[in-house]
Amino acid sequence: MNCEIIPMNENTWRIEDGGVRLFLLAGTERALLIDSGMNLKTARDVAAGLTDLPLSLLNTHADRDHIGSNEQFERFYMHPAEEPVYRRSGMAGTVVPIEEGDVIDLGGRELRIIHLPGHTPGSIAVLDVRGRILISGDAIQEHGRIFMFGDHRNMRDYVDSLDHLDAYAGQFDEIWPSHADIPVSPAVIPKLRDAAQRILDGEAEGVPTDFHGRTILVYDFGFCGFLCSA
Repeated sequence: MNCEIIPMNENTWRIEDGGVRLFLLAGTERALLIDSGMNLKTARDVAAGLTDLPLSLLNTHADRDHIGSNEQFERFYMHPAEEPVYRRSGMAGTVVPIEEGDVIDLGGRELRIIHLPGHTPGSIAVLDVRGRILISGDAIQEHGRIFMFGDHRNMRDYVDSLDHLDAYAGQFDEIWPSHADIPVSPAVIPKLRDAAQRILDGEAEGVPTDFHGRTILVYDFGFCGFLCSA
């Protein structure tokens, strides 16, 4: 097991897997693993070592660094708009559809689903209602890089998704992203929205950069960067 396990409180753990992180949330009746890692292929075993509760998996989205242990699960929660991205990776398993407004009750711990398309069509965030925590996947980061190049990324949808989070203003005190800084203040949301809008409006200058043999544009705003199609 080549990962670091960090307790966040008595019923929540984060699992650091070489640049991406997973979260394990436990209630009184069952537990939920949020994402299954990149290098780690035994996330279910790791989670089972932390809790005896029945365990389910939810994917915030289907980029490869979030589905590394999915094959350990026959079924998993995922937004239906994300399934085509998932299948293109050649992955198997049964998708249990989860959509905006759905609630997963772990027993005394309700998790509300928020659909945040843009980074991918079916990207979601998970609001821990009682804990007042937003687990954001890749949509929100600070001092990280948000990947927005490729045929399934959409910057217009991304800006709309950040606008959509206004509907949840005041319901969470901090954000736990899958990459970079943790925790992050909700104050980063309007900063990301403004930066992304500047890219859309042609007001920001991207630097052409080679990324594994592909030319992309890197927009560095200091607090965060966006990697976009050239």
